[in-house]
Order: sequence, then C-alpha cells, then structure tokens
Amino acid sequence: MVCTMAFLRALLSTARMIRHSSPLSAGLPADDAVLLDAPDERLSPALVAAALGDPGPAAKLLATTRDSADWENRDRYLGRLVTFARHRDGWLTDWLATAPRDPDALLVKAELAVRRAWESPARAERLHEVGPLITAAAEAEPRDPVPWRLALDHARGTHATHTAFESLWEQAIRRSAHHYGCHVAALRYLSAAWYGSHRECFDFAERAAEDAVPHSLVQALPVRAAFALLLDTQALGRTTSVLEERIDAAADAAIRLSAAYRPGDPWPAEVRNLLAYVLLARGRWAEALEQFTLIGQHATSFPWSSVSDDALGRFLDARDGARLQVASVTPLRNRADRGRPRGHYA
Repeated sequence: MVCTMAFLRALLSTARMIRHSSPLSAGLPADDAVLLDAPDERLSPALVAAALGDPGPAAKLLATTRDSADWENRDRYLGRLVTFARHRDGWLTDWLATAPRDPDALLVKAELAVRRAWESPARAERLHEVGPLITAAAEAEPRDPVPWRLALDHARGTHATHTAFESLWEQAIRRSAHHYGCHVAALRYLSAAWYGSHRECFDFAERAAEDAVPHSLVQALPVRAAFALLLDTQALGRTTSVLEERIDAAADAAIRLSAAYRPGDPWPAEVRNLLAYVLLARGRWAEALEQFTLIGQHATSFPWSSVSDDALGRFLDARDGARLQVASVTPLRNRADRGRPRGHYA
C-alpha cells in the first residue's frame, strides 16, 4: 500500500506539472528574451560609445551623477563601465590621457586597478600598490562616497584591522549615510568568509535595514546575509537551524521591498534575483516564482555566478524549477470545476 500510494502521488504530481506549467509561464518572458545584466537607457549609449573607443558618453554620464550627487547610480554605472574596461580599456586610456585629473576618470581607473588586484595571485601585494589610486579618486571629489566604498573593499583584501576599517566606514557614511555599496562592502568584511561570523553579519544587516530610509536597497542587506549563510551551508554539506528564522525574516523583508518597485524595474533587479535564490533554497516556490515574474527579463550575474559558471543558464534553470514545483502542488481541479459535468477522462 505504501508503494502504491507513493506511486499515486508521483502520478498526480506529474499530471499537475503537465496541466499547470504552461499557464504558470504567463508573465514570464521567453528564455531568449532574458538578458544578463542588461544596461539601462542611460548606461547603454556609454557602453556602445566605449566599444567604439569614445569615452565621451561615459564621462558625461559619470559627471552627471557627480553633479547631482546621485551616488547610488554613480556606483552602479561605475561597476558596469569597469566590467567592460577589464577587457577593453583603450577608451579609458584615451580619457586619462586627455583629462588626467578628471575625478570620474580617476574613479574608473582606481576601481579597475582594485578589480585586477583582487584577481591576482599576489592579491594583498597588488592591493597595497593600488592604494594611492583610491586616495587620488577620493581627493578629486571629497563629497563622493564611492571611493570610500573602494577603500572598504581594499581594506578587506589587505587584512585591515577592525579599527582601520571602522575609520574608513566613518568616512564613507559621513558622505552618504545610506549608501548601498558601502553597506555591502561592510557586510562582506563582517562575513564568516572574512573577519566576522554569520551572526555578526545578520546583526549588522538587520540594524542597517531598520535604520534605512523607505525603499532603500539597504533594506535588502539581511537577505544578502541569508545568502552568505546558505552558500556556506551548502558548501560544507551541513544544515543549520539556528538562523533559519532570521533567513525567513530576511526574505519576508525583501519581499516587502520588492513590492515597492514596479515589475520589470532594473533598479531592484539584483535584489529580486538574490531574493528568488533564497526563496528557492527555503522551498518557498510560489513566492520565488512571483519574484521571477517581477524580475522579467532582468537577470543579474549575482547571485547566480556564485553557484555556476553559466549565470544566465542557472537563472533560467532556477526559474523553470520554481514554475514546475508550483505546478506540481497545484490541484488538478479548482473548486469552481467541481460542479461541472465531467467527461470520461475528466
């Protein structure tokens, strides 16, 4: 009887997946319509021009963020421009040649140097060498918190003491108290993989989220702490129950934050991708599928690149997995169907 019941459940689950998986795809873009780290309408022309060797649009874009003190977008655009420059930096070389003291060019130069140093086998030594570039970027625009985010990442790689890190943190938040990138840099420093623990990571993230302004991405810091814990747990092949409530609470808070933004909005896309991962890890399939619907075509490298060399493929597999899991537990008939006449195979 036990085997028969298990077989029956498997049959019903398969039938549900077949019947409901197609309707559940409504609202999800086709696989070939999903883009990884798609640039927005402001960044796209700058990347196209850089590909043609013209730094002008990139310079104008970063200057606009600096003039308007739009530090969040400044940090985001910087990251994307530096990712491009890692493989094609001729446009940056030309920019620096014509404007060697431009605060935006110096910032791109510093971030690129830090990225390359992190990738070097001699990481600590290389990071020490690029320290003056970060200082130059910070001095070029004293209001800007982004060089201080770089300094925080730099401090983590050079094994800075807690006291030294706190001093940099004070400088960063003095310039922008709720800057997301600086908070992420601090969270990484406090992580179990570096100089803290999962508990310290959650403590910092939860306090920062409580103090954050409405709709700030800083409110999503706890779900980043949850992701770090889940990744560590999977790597070590063990489970933990101590922080499960905090993981779920972090996911709940991120769901509320996600709901504050319109579907398909590229701004919270990374948070939504991260949230979808955490929800899947917790077996919260329907909520994960809702986040995939809100994500639309905006897949992001993080967090999928942390668990696969094919970030886009991992995203699409996860999305399909959520859809099939929801389909497998959806009743074959809705309540409204119960009073209707049934055919022989109904």
